[in-house]
Amino acid sequence: MSVLVGLPAGPIDEAAIRRHLACEGAGGEVLFTGTVRNTNLGRAVTQLSFEAFDEMALKQLEALGAEILARWETSRVALVHRVGVVPLGEACVVVGVSAPHRAAAFDGCRHGIDALKRDVAIWKRETFEGGESWVTNHA
Repeated sequence: MSVLVGLPAGPIDEAAIRRHLACEGAGGEVLFTGTVRNTNLGRAVTQLSFEAFDEMALKQLEALGAEILARWETSRVALVHRVGVVPLGEACVVVGVSAPHRAAAFDGCRHGIDALKRDVAIWKRETFEGGESWVTNHA
């Protein structure tokens, strides 16, 4: 059982995450990739940027990964969130879970993305045509 966490300042290496999730005991893998979309609340989005309290966020990601491993008896977990400017169409977050059975992989992955967005010390700033704003709750 293993957890991979990261806060890269550049593109997320989804192939490395898939390699981490792969193991003989896993009958299923679920991978969620969140990307920057071009609209939000009726406004044309041009980019997102993320800031994190790195030390705290990494500890929170590790704790969340350990929770997922224990709660759903999963095999491996990956929780990776990009920091800095993220252009349209690029991945800003990837959560992956492998488990012996599909239900645990799906449930663990859903909990992972929901808890990450709600609880981890990462903040989002949305830049749109005509301005920008900090998104206080991006859960």
